Amino acid sequence: MSTNSKTLNKVTFGTLLIALGIIYGDIGTSPLYVLKAIIGTKAISEQLILGSLSCIFWTLTLQTSVKYVWLTLKADNRGEGGIFSLYALVRKTKIKWLAIPAIIGGSALLADGIITPAISVTASVEGLQYFNPDIPVIPIVIGIIFLLFFIQQFGSNFVGRSFGPIMLVWFTMLSVLGFSQLAGNFSVLKSLNPYYAFALLTEYPGGFWLLGAVFLCTTGAEALYSDLGHCGRKNIRTSWVFVKTCLLINYFGQGAWALNHQGEFLGDHNPFYSIMPGWFLFAGIIISTAAAVVASQALISGSFTLINESIRLNFGPKLRINYPTVLRGQLYIPSVNWSLCLGCIGIVLFFKGSSGMEAAYGLSIIIAMISTSLLLSHYLFLKRYPIYIIILLLCMFSVIEISFLIANLSKFVHGGWVTVIITGLLSVNMFAWFKARKIRNKLVEFEKITDYIPLITELSQDTSIPKYTTNLVYLTSANKSDEIESKIIYSILQKQPKRADVYWFVHVDVMDEPYTMEYKVHQLANDDIIRIDFHLGFRIEQRINLMFRQVVEDLVANREVDIRSRYHSLAAKNVIGDFRFVIIEKHISNENEFTLIEKLSLDIYDLLKLFSLPEEKAFGLDTSSVTVEKVPLVLKPVGKINLKRLK
Repeated sequence: MSTNSKTLNKVTFGTLLIALGIIYGDIGTSPLYVLKAIIGTKAISEQLILGSLSCIFWTLTLQTSVKYVWLTLKADNRGEGGIFSLYALVRKTKIKWLAIPAIIGGSALLADGIITPAISVTASVEGLQYFNPDIPVIPIVIGIIFLLFFIQQFGSNFVGRSFGPIMLVWFTMLSVLGFSQLAGNFSVLKSLNPYYAFALLTEYPGGFWLLGAVFLCTTGAEALYSDLGHCGRKNIRTSWVFVKTCLLINYFGQGAWALNHQGEFLGDHNPFYSIMPGWFLFAGIIISTAAAVVASQALISGSFTLINESIRLNFGPKLRINYPTVLRGQLYIPSVNWSLCLGCIGIVLFFKGSSGMEAAYGLSIIIAMISTSLLLSHYLFLKRYPIYIIILLLCMFSVIEISFLIANLSKFVHGGWVTVIITGLLSVNMFAWFKARKIRNKLVEFEKITDYIPLITELSQDTSIPKYTTNLVYLTSANKSDEIESKIIYSILQKQPKRADVYWFVHVDVMDEPYTMEYKVHQLANDDIIRIDFHLGFRIEQRINLMFRQVVEDLVANREVDIRSRYHSLAAKNVIGDFRFVIIEKHISNENEFTLIEKLSLDIYDLLKLFSLPEEKAFGLDTSSVTVEKVPLVLKPVGKINLKRLK
């Protein structure tokens, strides 16, 4: 992840190996459970198997290859992908409703981050029951999941080095095992004809509803797009040819095995493990479990990235984020990590097996895919693609995805409600935070700083007022360099007038580009009032304390500012003056009237604020030199009170 864009666009064996390890964990482990989920309790028949394989082939081709690998990967934000990166590209149009599909899609992906580790690890460990049906699978699965989440705090770098080789072994195993069965029955390849898919959906009893299980073969496509920035478009497209080939060979191999057992029922058997020779079964289970861990790790890391992006885009409260390694983009969010861990363990205990999880899996991801399609169509419009191509693509993917959505809705009562509720709760929280921030920011009063420069300068030189600090630093939300919040002016001039030698105003502008790190300096009054604007990408950690210090050092080196103490005794010895940060924390005044939606949004905002980092920690400030001032925020004052004076 520390590679630059040129390295990401360079295709080598090493970069392809990295892509295998990072990109395909989710979609790559789907052969563990897809065909098993499709067949379920039904008797094996030629129509069922050929139709299912045809659906799988065309789903991987149209939904994964065409939509994601070919089309969606073009929508990169300075090399970064994912639904929030896509939203950052299209939100410049100021169309307000675009935030809704971004919020819903991001929430659905987070819900997927809970169920994917559970189903992948469970499906792989269940292979042990071929040796002994009484082996306790659930404790083993919970142990693996807990260990996986426990090691996140140390960084996934030491695990990540082995991701590529593990997945190379995995995909090689898939193709070899699949071909060993396929070689005995090449007739299964006639399922490449879309006729068999159509016949399954229209003629087989309940065939349309099998799309809910078929969809499991492409659930990792959204994660594939999210990991664009880790490997680059060319590496993903090149490696996908190999991955898709291995997946299809294995699916066809499982289908060939199933055709040799027509009229039978699967029972407790899984076609994936059934095509393994007995002498290889234990090794196959070990490799499958390792691949499941890789898939889980990718989803966990992706969840951290999603939460980090949601914070920067004002979709959620600021949380404590750790950076366990020096790799760019690798982060660890303790609260999210252990919430995911509890969620995964809860899923395992609730469903007690991969068969139950299959019923719940997929519903949230199809919601994310529909959200991506809405944002993608708008992106293509902004890029001036011919309107007929946009309409054609939107119609094609709408038909596919709405069909998958309808089929997946049948899972709702069988466990799909779990992920839908998780998606819904996350969406409500994100929307409420987003809405509340808009409400709070909309009527914040700004004033022209130029109107107060003479007064602030005079205050700085007024020795009758005790000096508050040498350098006074305010964090401001004013986007324009010549404006400042009226509350800051009130804090300086009226609420215990604060005399300082130099006044600094610091503004952080979160950019749509992911990794921008720039700043601009405005000298509002020579060596007395200075404004610094930081332009930081939405994936950049806002370590304002360190960044501000570096900017000040640059200004001193360029002789643009003198930060030496203005006390004569200290200035003579070149002692550096002290710095104090002031943060204005706004709270809602009781003098307000709100609509129901506004009130609910603000109530949820206040609740989430309890779990949010304090502003000084969120900005990476040294808390020993920070003052937090709470001020009331009146958004919609109540009308004049009918108060009568008595004589």
